[in-house]
Amino acid sequence: MAANILVVEDEPAIQELLAFNVTQCGFRAIQAMDVASATAEINRALPDLILLDWMLPDTPGVELARRLRADQRTRNIPIIMLTARTDERDKVMGLESGADDYITKPFSPRELMARIRAVLRRRMPQMSEDTVRAEGLELSPTTHRVSANGSSLDLGPTEFRLLHFFMTHAERVYSRAQLLDQVWGDHVFVEERTVDVHIRRLRQAMEPSGLDRLVQTVRGSGYRFSSN
Repeated sequence: MAANILVVEDEPAIQELLAFNVTQCGFRAIQAMDVASATAEINRALPDLILLDWMLPDTPGVELARRLRADQRTRNIPIIMLTARTDERDKVMGLESGADDYITKPFSPRELMARIRAVLRRRMPQMSEDTVRAEGLELSPTTHRVSANGSSLDLGPTEFRLLHFFMTHAERVYSRAQLLDQVWGDHVFVEERTVDVHIRRLRQAMEPSGLDRLVQTVRGSGYRFSSN
Protein backbone atom coordinates (compact mmCIF):
# COMPACT_ATOMS: atom_id res chain seq x y z
CA MET A 1 0.00 0.00 0.00
CA ALA A 2 1.51 3.33 -1.10
CA ALA A 3 2.21 5.80 1.69
CA ASN A 4 0.33 9.12 1.64
CA ILE A 5 2.83 11.96 2.05
CA LEU A 6 1.63 15.46 2.90
CA VAL A 7 3.90 18.08 1.32
CA VAL A 8 3.61 21.41 3.16
CA GLU A 9 5.57 24.01 1.17
CA ASP A 10 4.56 27.55 0.19
CA GLU A 11 6.90 28.00 -2.80
CA PRO A 12 4.96 26.54 -5.78
CA ALA A 13 8.03 25.46 -7.77
CA ILE A 14 9.56 23.61 -4.81
CA GLN A 15 6.22 22.09 -3.85
CA GLU A 16 5.67 20.75 -7.37
CA LEU A 17 9.21 19.33 -7.45
CA LEU A 18 8.70 17.61 -4.10
CA ALA A 19 5.32 16.22 -5.15
CA PHE A 20 6.79 14.97 -8.44
CA ASN A 21 9.65 13.14 -6.73
CA VAL A 22 7.35 11.67 -4.07
CA THR A 23 5.05 10.34 -6.80
CA GLN A 24 7.93 9.00 -8.88
CA CYS A 25 9.02 6.90 -5.90
CA GLY A 26 5.62 5.24 -5.67
CA PHE A 27 4.12 7.37 -2.89
CA ARG A 28 0.98 9.49 -3.06
CA ALA A 29 1.56 13.24 -2.70
CA ILE A 30 -0.96 15.49 -0.94
CA GLN A 31 -0.14 19.19 -1.29
CA ALA A 32 -0.68 22.12 1.08
CA MET A 33 0.60 25.70 0.89
CA ASP A 34 0.31 26.66 4.55
CA VAL A 35 -0.52 25.37 8.03
CA ALA A 36 -4.25 26.06 7.65
CA SER A 37 -4.60 23.92 4.51
CA ALA A 38 -2.26 21.28 5.97
CA THR A 39 -4.43 21.08 9.10
CA ALA A 40 -7.54 20.67 6.95
CA GLU A 41 -5.90 17.76 5.10
CA ILE A 42 -4.82 16.14 8.38
CA ASN A 43 -8.31 16.52 9.82
CA ARG A 44 -9.71 14.84 6.70
CA ALA A 45 -7.35 11.84 6.90
CA LEU A 46 -4.04 11.18 8.62
CA PRO A 47 -1.08 11.16 6.22
CA ASP A 48 1.62 8.53 6.63
CA LEU A 49 4.39 11.15 6.66
CA ILE A 50 4.66 14.96 6.48
CA LEU A 51 7.31 16.93 4.60
CA LEU A 52 7.10 20.22 6.47
CA ASP A 53 8.71 23.52 5.48
CA TRP A 54 9.87 25.66 8.42
CA MET A 55 8.96 29.06 6.93
CA LEU A 56 5.27 29.17 6.04
CA PRO A 57 3.09 32.26 5.44
CA ASP A 58 0.63 31.80 8.31
CA THR A 59 2.40 29.79 11.05
CA PRO A 60 5.95 28.40 11.36
CA GLY A 61 6.30 24.72 10.55
CA VAL A 62 7.85 24.05 13.96
CA GLU A 63 4.64 25.26 15.59
CA LEU A 64 2.57 22.83 13.53
CA ALA A 65 4.99 20.04 14.52
CA ARG A 66 4.48 20.89 18.20
CA ARG A 67 0.70 20.86 17.81
CA LEU A 68 0.76 17.48 16.08
CA ARG A 69 2.97 15.94 18.77
CA ALA A 70 0.66 17.28 21.51
CA ASP A 71 -2.45 15.71 19.97
CA GLN A 72 -3.19 12.03 20.69
CA ARG A 73 -4.55 11.49 17.18
CA THR A 74 -1.55 12.94 15.33
CA ARG A 75 1.36 12.42 17.70
CA ASN A 76 2.78 9.42 15.81
CA ILE A 77 2.82 10.92 12.31
CA PRO A 78 6.43 10.95 11.05
CA ILE A 79 7.64 14.48 10.22
CA ILE A 80 10.61 15.55 8.11
CA MET A 81 11.43 19.26 8.46
CA LEU A 82 12.61 21.11 5.35
CA THR A 83 14.43 24.41 5.83
CA ALA A 84 17.18 26.73 4.63
CA ARG A 85 18.24 27.23 8.26
CA THR A 86 21.63 25.59 8.80
CA ASP A 87 22.48 26.86 12.29
CA GLU A 88 22.88 24.09 14.86
CA ARG A 89 20.45 25.79 17.23
CA ASP A 90 17.77 25.76 14.53
CA LYS A 91 18.34 22.06 13.88
CA VAL A 92 18.01 21.34 17.58
CA MET A 93 14.80 23.42 17.73
CA GLY A 94 13.35 21.55 14.76
CA LEU A 95 14.09 18.16 16.26
CA GLU A 96 12.86 19.19 19.69
CA SER A 97 9.59 20.41 18.17
CA GLY A 98 8.93 16.80 17.19
CA ALA A 99 10.52 16.35 13.76
CA ASP A 100 11.93 12.88 13.05
CA ASP A 101 14.48 14.26 10.60
CA TYR A 102 15.77 17.64 9.45
CA ILE A 103 16.97 18.41 5.91
CA THR A 104 18.53 21.72 4.90
CA LYS A 105 17.96 23.29 1.48
CA PRO A 106 19.23 22.76 -1.12
CA PHE A 107 19.01 18.98 -1.05
CA SER A 108 19.03 16.32 -3.74
CA PRO A 109 15.81 14.41 -4.54
CA ARG A 110 17.75 11.17 -4.04
CA GLU A 111 18.76 12.16 -0.52
CA LEU A 112 15.22 13.22 0.35
CA MET A 113 13.72 9.95 -0.87
CA ALA A 114 16.32 7.99 1.10
CA ARG A 115 15.41 9.97 4.23
CA ILE A 116 11.69 9.36 3.64
CA ARG A 117 12.19 5.61 3.31
CA ALA A 118 14.43 5.52 6.39
CA VAL A 119 11.86 7.37 8.52
CA LEU A 120 9.01 5.16 7.28
CA ARG A 121 11.01 2.01 8.03
CA ARG A 122 11.72 3.28 11.53
CA ARG A 123 8.36 4.79 12.44
CA MET A 124 5.92 2.86 10.23
CA PRO A 125 7.49 -0.42 9.11
CA GLN A 126 4.21 -1.57 7.53
CA MET A 127 4.76 1.15 4.91
CA SER A 128 8.14 -0.26 3.90
CA GLU A 129 8.53 -2.29 0.71
CA ASP A 130 10.91 -4.70 2.45
CA THR A 131 9.96 -8.38 2.48
CA VAL A 132 9.09 -9.52 6.01
CA ARG A 133 9.50 -13.02 7.42
CA ALA A 134 8.32 -14.67 10.61
CA GLU A 135 7.86 -18.30 11.70
CA GLY A 136 7.54 -19.75 8.19
CA LEU A 137 5.57 -16.79 6.83
CA GLU A 138 7.00 -14.59 4.07
CA LEU A 139 5.22 -11.46 2.85
CA SER A 140 6.33 -9.26 -0.04
CA PRO A 141 4.66 -5.82 -0.26
CA THR A 142 6.02 -5.22 -3.77
CA THR A 143 4.65 -8.41 -5.34
CA HIS A 144 1.69 -8.64 -2.94
CA ARG A 145 2.45 -12.32 -2.33
CA VAL A 146 2.38 -14.30 0.91
CA SER A 147 3.66 -17.80 1.53
CA ALA A 148 3.35 -20.08 4.56
CA ASN A 149 5.98 -22.81 4.89
CA GLY A 150 6.63 -22.43 1.17
CA SER A 151 2.99 -22.63 0.06
CA SER A 152 1.23 -19.61 -1.39
CA LEU A 153 -1.58 -18.00 0.61
CA ASP A 154 -4.55 -16.42 -1.14
CA LEU A 155 -5.42 -13.30 0.87
CA GLY A 156 -7.81 -10.47 0.19
CA PRO A 157 -6.42 -6.90 0.25
CA THR A 158 -7.61 -6.21 3.81
CA GLU A 159 -6.25 -9.51 5.15
CA PHE A 160 -2.94 -8.76 3.41
CA ARG A 161 -2.66 -5.33 5.06
CA LEU A 162 -3.70 -6.81 8.40
CA LEU A 163 -1.05 -9.55 8.24
CA HIS A 164 1.62 -7.07 7.11
CA PHE A 165 0.83 -4.83 10.07
CA PHE A 166 0.90 -7.77 12.48
CA MET A 167 4.21 -9.09 11.14
CA THR A 168 5.88 -5.68 11.45
CA HIS A 169 4.49 -5.12 14.97
CA ALA A 170 4.91 -8.53 16.56
CA GLU A 171 4.27 -9.22 20.26
CA ARG A 172 2.27 -6.06 20.90
CA VAL A 173 -1.45 -6.24 21.71
CA TYR A 174 -3.73 -4.03 19.58
CA SER A 175 -7.37 -3.27 20.30
CA ARG A 176 -9.95 -3.40 17.54
CA ALA A 177 -10.05 0.42 17.45
CA GLN A 178 -6.27 0.60 17.08
CA LEU A 179 -6.30 -1.94 14.26
CA LEU A 180 -9.03 0.02 12.48
CA ASP A 181 -6.91 3.18 12.66
CA GLN A 182 -3.68 1.47 11.60
CA VAL A 183 -4.96 -0.88 8.88
CA TRP A 184 -8.18 0.70 7.60
CA GLY A 185 -7.26 4.35 8.35
CA ASP A 186 -8.68 6.71 10.94
CA HIS A 187 -10.89 8.36 8.30
CA VAL A 188 -12.77 5.11 7.63
CA PHE A 189 -15.82 4.61 9.84
CA VAL A 190 -16.79 0.96 10.21
CA GLU A 191 -17.93 -1.20 13.11
CA GLU A 192 -15.16 -2.52 15.36
CA ARG A 193 -16.54 -6.03 14.88
CA THR A 194 -15.43 -5.75 11.24
CA VAL A 195 -11.94 -6.50 12.57
CA ASP A 196 -13.16 -9.85 13.91
CA VAL A 197 -14.48 -10.83 10.49
CA HIS A 198 -11.15 -10.16 8.78
CA ILE A 199 -9.17 -11.82 11.57
CA ARG A 200 -11.31 -14.92 11.04
CA ARG A 201 -10.68 -14.85 7.27
CA LEU A 202 -6.95 -14.41 7.84
CA ARG A 203 -6.82 -17.36 10.24
CA GLN A 204 -8.80 -19.54 7.84
CA ALA A 205 -6.28 -18.83 5.07
CA MET A 206 -3.38 -19.65 7.41
CA GLU A 207 -4.98 -22.72 9.00
CA PRO A 208 -3.72 -25.37 6.52
CA SER A 209 -0.13 -24.39 7.35
CA GLY A 210 -0.77 -24.46 11.09
CA LEU A 211 0.42 -20.86 11.35
CA ASP A 212 -2.99 -19.47 12.27
CA ARG A 213 -1.77 -19.91 15.88
CA LEU A 214 0.42 -16.83 15.37
CA VAL A 215 -2.65 -14.55 15.33
CA GLN A 216 -3.74 -14.65 18.94
CA THR A 217 -6.79 -13.30 20.72
CA VAL A 218 -6.03 -11.51 23.98
CA ARG A 219 -9.22 -11.66 26.01
CA GLY A 220 -10.59 -8.22 26.88
CA SER A 221 -7.82 -6.41 24.98
CA GLY A 222 -7.66 -7.32 21.29
CA TYR A 223 -5.23 -9.24 19.11
CA ARG A 224 -1.53 -9.99 19.00
CA PHE A 225 0.88 -11.58 16.50
CA SER A 226 3.22 -13.84 18.47
CA SER A 227 5.15 -17.10 18.24
CA ASN A 228 4.98 -17.56 22.02
